Amino acid sequence: MTSDNQILKRQERNVESEAIINALPHPILLVDASDRVIGLNVAAESFFSASAAVLKRQKLDEFIPFGSPLLTLVDQVRRRGSAVNEYRVDLGTPRIGVERIVDIYVTPLSEGPGHVIIMLQERTMADKMDRQLTHRGAVRSVTALAEMLAHEIKNPLSGIRGAAQLLEQSVGDEDRALTRLICDETDRIVKLVDRMEVFGDERPLEGDAVNIHVVLEHVKRLAQSGFARHIRFVEEYDPSLPPVTASRDRLVQVFLNLVKNAAEAIGDAPDGEIHLTTSFRPGVRLTIPGTQSRVSLPLEFCVRDNGPGVPDDLLPHLFDPFVTTKPSGTGLGLALVAKIIRDHGGVIECDNQPRRTTFRILMPIYAGDAQPAEDDHADFKTDTYS
Repeated sequence: MTSDNQILKRQERNVESEAIINALPHPILLVDASDRVIGLNVAAESFFSASAAVLKRQKLDEFIPFGSPLLTLVDQVRRRGSAVNEYRVDLGTPRIGVERIVDIYVTPLSEGPGHVIIMLQERTMADKMDRQLTHRGAVRSVTALAEMLAHEIKNPLSGIRGAAQLLEQSVGDEDRALTRLICDETDRIVKLVDRMEVFGDERPLEGDAVNIHVVLEHVKRLAQSGFARHIRFVEEYDPSLPPVTASRDRLVQVFLNLVKNAAEAIGDAPDGEIHLTTSFRPGVRLTIPGTQSRVSLPLEFCVRDNGPGVPDDLLPHLFDPFVTTKPSGTGLGLALVAKIIRDHGGVIECDNQPRRTTFRILMPIYAGDAQPAEDDHADFKTDTYS
């Protein structure tokens, strides 16, 4: 009887697991050591426009395009024994669609030798990379605008302010308030132009080996001593992370801006939390804009808050200049963050969910010394530690 109960419970767990997998919106395939499909979910049937019975009679190379990176990734996972991701891969075929751009996640299955699980995500990384190009174009526009403003506006403003100061000495008390207003407003415009001139700084980055955890600890201390003293910080760091090639001061500027935005989003909420996380993501490679080559960006740094989130209509333009939800904001903070990360050869993205807004930065490893091959990085831990 005990044996029958165990079998029944095992069957119930299998049914529950199958129901969960089928509920996922992303195609999932289970492949054996000979690349034959032995399991899949409903989303995979829809994606490949074929039933489970048909797909289970085939190997990957029979319905995946010849030479597809997916086949290479599966072999790589078997060799390394660790998960590998790749973004912006075209799996398009005449049957499933001429172009199907997906993110691929492949991980080994310990229960079966050579077995791997493949998840395809028809989603946003490609869009986010395109947004990076948009952000860069917007930054270049702001750069040109800043140079024009510096030459064509600041000098006349100086003359206007000087004239207002002279008038202030000869007018009555009632009119002196107006001259003071002129001076204050010209000063405000000058400060805005000064902030925009930062975008015109195209000097080569003088990067060095930077420990990201030292940067985050410094930013946390600054925040807790000022604008975020009422907010709880949660740190989940991977202590095995290699250094990043960066300017320490600029990274402090980036994360201080992100943490400040998170604190302002939380406001006075009594349960406000800001999570700072770091992790190593082996196999994360992105296409360099304008080329066919791919660069490895395995270092992931995140700032997450439990505030109300970013309005959906604002999200696509979040890193564009002059976009802000703050009544007194200039909308240049996140645009500057995107520029600094771009200058470091990285990318930044925002995942927006209710009470879980995450700004994710992907950056390359410090390249000052000879770096090991990508496969050698498998020894780095990918778990996070509290």
